[in-house]
Amino acid sequence: MKALIVDDSKLARQELRHLLKDFDDVEIVGEAENAEIALEKLDKLSPDILFLDIQMPGKNGFQLLQELESAPEVIFVTAYDEYALEAFEHNALDYLKKPIRGDRLAAAIEKAASNLLARKRRAGEDKLGLSDQVFVKDGENCWFIELSQIRLFQIDGNNTKVFFENEQPLIPKSLSYMEQRLSEKYFFRANRQEIINLKWVEKIEPWFSGTIKAYLKGGEEVEVSRRQSIRFKELMSF
Repeated sequence: MKALIVDDSKLARQELRHLLKDFDDVEIVGEAENAEIALEKLDKLSPDILFLDIQMPGKNGFQLLQELESAPEVIFVTAYDEYALEAFEHNALDYLKKPIRGDRLAAAIEKAASNLLARKRRAGEDKLGLSDQVFVKDGENCWFIELSQIRLFQIDGNNTKVFFENEQPLIPKSLSYMEQRLSEKYFFRANRQEIINLKWVEKIEPWFSGTIKAYLKGGEEVEVSRRQSIRFKELMSF
């Protein structure tokens, strides 16, 4: 499992690195002293586990997570008790208080390994492709359609709007849930609000600050976030 350590204290990073030497299945692929550096390394390194401090100069750990379209398994590492509830509201895997106890670290890593294994199994077994059919219900209206017909998924409050033909029904599922169910081979998380069907992309063009805009055959225009623009270019290039 690849791990990234994010903490503004060099001593704290060294201590955690030392503790992690006892875990053969954990590879530390990088460190960051603040949120901005962490964002860059998360893009480049794609770690499985993020060991994350909360109080840091600039953006704190929670603000860092809000910047991410998707996050690895997050283990908060902090000297304070009072952030525990908020940490779990951000779907933290665990919350370790400094100084870190070896048994608590071992338990957190075991949970991370279990979650990652389950995620890989789901990815292999449960991902939906273009030929799969799905049932969509919005009020009294129902559709049974192939995913190949759906060109866009878009957040609408606590629901997700589904774009196909001339229809835009709402379903009571989060966009993160939809991302987990859909095959990344065909469906791409363009930004926090939207997932696009790559087969429906008619053209792309450069946009602001190194981002791109995708034009769908149905007429929709989707601005791809900066980090996802980099990923899109890598995914769609030779």
